[in-house]
Amino acid sequence: MKILIFFLASTFFVTCSFGQSAFKRNDVYFEAGGNGLFSSINYERQLTSQPGLGVRIGLGFYSENAFYLTIPTGVNYLFKLKNDNSFIDAGLGATWTRNNGELFSDSNPSNGDHFVSFVPSIGYRKHTANDVMWRISLAPVANKYGLVPWLGLSLGKRF
Repeated sequence: MKILIFFLASTFFVTCSFGQSAFKRNDVYFEAGGNGLFSSINYERQLTSQPGLGVRIGLGFYSENAFYLTIPTGVNYLFKLKNDNSFIDAGLGATWTRNNGELFSDSNPSNGDHFVSFVPSIGYRKHTANDVMWRISLAPVANKYGLVPWLGLSLGKRF
């Protein structure tokens, strides 16, 4: 009986060890431009064990005539290229923005101190052997002020 339990346990652990993907599903990264508008720190999670559908959320800022705190959110899909570590990264984001960093204040919402931007994106993404992720993307920003062509540059760590 002990031999059978040992055999089953060994088989289970070996199967789990070799059956798991080397693909790391989490990223933490800094982004200049992109969905966070000027800059942001983001967390991204792939929802599958292989590259595919992912979600992200971050905290950033935007500054033109005043300081704005931003919360970029989004979904993306990674399309694997021939090289296993390179992807086309296509996504759609929404960024909540509030003047003076007061996301939850009771101020009058009609005074123009906040807005929402929609940010579709398409870009090139690379995962390195050292679990570094970098990306460059075209990410036009659409909000109540119009449509602005925008770029995003990202650098982060995968885990």
